[in-house]
Amino acid sequence: MRIDIITVLPELLESPLNHSIVQRAKDKGLVEINVINLRDFASDKYKSVDDYPFGGGSGMVMTIEPIYKAIEKLKMDRDYDEIIYTSPDGILFNQKTANELSLKENIIILAGHYKGVDQRVRDHLITREISIGDFVLSGGEMPAALITDAIVRLIPGVISDEQSALYDSFQDNLLAPPVYTRPADFRGWKVPEILLSGNTPEIERWRHEKSIDRTQNLRPDLMED
Repeated sequence: MRIDIITVLPELLESPLNHSIVQRAKDKGLVEINVINLRDFASDKYKSVDDYPFGGGSGMVMTIEPIYKAIEKLKMDRDYDEIIYTSPDGILFNQKTANELSLKENIIILAGHYKGVDQRVRDHLITREISIGDFVLSGGEMPAALITDAIVRLIPGVISDEQSALYDSFQDNLLAPPVYTRPADFRGWKVPEILLSGNTPEIERWRHEKSIDRTQNLRPDLMED
């Protein structure tokens, strides 16, 4: 898989994309992640990528020309399955979307910034708009890193215990069950006996029941889906 992230602040993506599971995936050759500085495609000496909005109003708008140039240059070398724009008014990102995107070959993520992006970018270049929640951040770099992380960890071979990802929260619209480890008794706080029994079918049944209980109590909205 290849993920290209277009941004005006590439420095913000250095740490999230160069450590932990994402870095291991890159080391294994399972994913290639490139951060493209949008300012490299600016046409003036000031490397400007934003301008005042037509019609007046506060804030600055990301201009269409450098974005178009960046995307067209990338598309010269390969076809892209998705060109994603991170925006607070996009479709809410969830595990189902992460699963779907992990099956793609090539993805571009345009990190939004300033007041937003020229609407013509959204109308003619973007294939999918994604939000990570009903709030506004200073820019789309952190959402781009979050989306990338969620996708990459699902690629076969990235996580050594591939079964682990199947039991993550939200994989089946349920929260994950409680987990425990050693010691089995800490200050009188004991691990449920069923987890120490070695009875795998009963353990799995217990975990499923706990997942349902936790989801009903903490995220009943997921049960509606």
